[in-house]
Amino acid sequence: MDDAEELLFAGLKVLDVGTWIAGPVAATILADFGASVIKVETPGVGDAYRYLSGGIISPQADVNYCWIVDGRNKRSITLNLQTPEGREILYELVRQADVYVTNQPLPTRRKFGLMYEDLAPLNDRLIYASLTAYGEVGPDAEAEGFDGVAWWSRTGLMDMVRARGATPGGSVPGMGDHPTAVSLYASIVTALMRRERTGKGGKVHTSLLANGIWANTCYGQGAMVGADFGVVRAERPASPNRTLFETSDGRLLYLYMVRTMDELDRLLVAADRADLLADPRFDQGARADHLPELVDELKATFITRTADEWMAAFREAGVPVVLVARMEDLPNDPQIRPNNIVVPPADPSVPAELVINHPLNIDGMPRVGPQHAPELGEHTAEVLREQGYSEARIAELAAKGAL
Repeated sequence: MDDAEELLFAGLKVLDVGTWIAGPVAATILADFGASVIKVETPGVGDAYRYLSGGIISPQADVNYCWIVDGRNKRSITLNLQTPEGREILYELVRQADVYVTNQPLPTRRKFGLMYEDLAPLNDRLIYASLTAYGEVGPDAEAEGFDGVAWWSRTGLMDMVRARGATPGGSVPGMGDHPTAVSLYASIVTALMRRERTGKGGKVHTSLLANGIWANTCYGQGAMVGADFGVVRAERPASPNRTLFETSDGRLLYLYMVRTMDELDRLLVAADRADLLADPRFDQGARADHLPELVDELKATFITRTADEWMAAFREAGVPVVLVARMEDLPNDPQIRPNNIVVPPADPSVPAELVINHPLNIDGMPRVGPQHAPELGEHTAEVLREQGYSEARIAELAAKGAL
């Protein structure tokens, strides 16, 4: 871990009062740059995201792999916000905090007095960062929603991302949450800059819906001007750079970056199919009228060798063919370690050789390496002692069910 004095957000106090990913991971990024983050969780239950890695539809491992990456570099306390004592402890922490991150549903915040309007009078320098599924206002503002619904389905992304003739597929866990967390982080940092100039805090907010539409901007803006999407949805003829080609070992090759006729010519030569260049159907003048037949020829060719053999041949020829990665390929991708996309943990107790980094890079600015992700309520007594609570008072609050 870097010296605290060198970390940009050293001394910044952050409260993570949320669950799952999009809200809490914004606090994780702040923690990576040195902020002191306290995660507030429900006694006995905690953030349900703690349990995703062990779910029946999750890839099985002996490590709680989701939690070690997204829960890192925080301290966990448990507070029962249904009790007056639990809420008062949270209010005390708010009075001293710089940033309050929440994605609690708006009705829950209203019920417990945790809306921006409730907390702002306690601390006029507080940055209140709100993450919702569908935005702060409107007919669905009160509704809950995960990224698979609000980011993926509602925004048109699900409709647009499908193979020819296929029904849409689902999203993978956290696919929209993680980029949305970066947006919330950017909002927080912008507000901190404003506070530097004005001395005042304020509310920042974003939503899964807004970020999904932002991700779908190229088509979404077309929808805003009444574009006709019939061509996109139509059964278009097969094209080499829009087709997946299977190899003899069951891998898939993608020719997306083979965009010019000359690149396709080089591919045919590298694939030992120069004979196709002499076929009048596939010369550069006639090729566009015979793409389905060319696709069939390429399918019959690619199935004869392994993916490694094909990729070696194409690299040597400078042909930009892409291998469709499997999840098991990622740890050995030669690009990810040199670019610090994954890093070794800074804490030897972290049960992983590599941990995924957030994607923000500022040259010369140190960050905290991945530390132990806390157990539920691991730091409750420690944080309360820092607030001046005696051991007797902590025991009393525990007995009352406030912790």
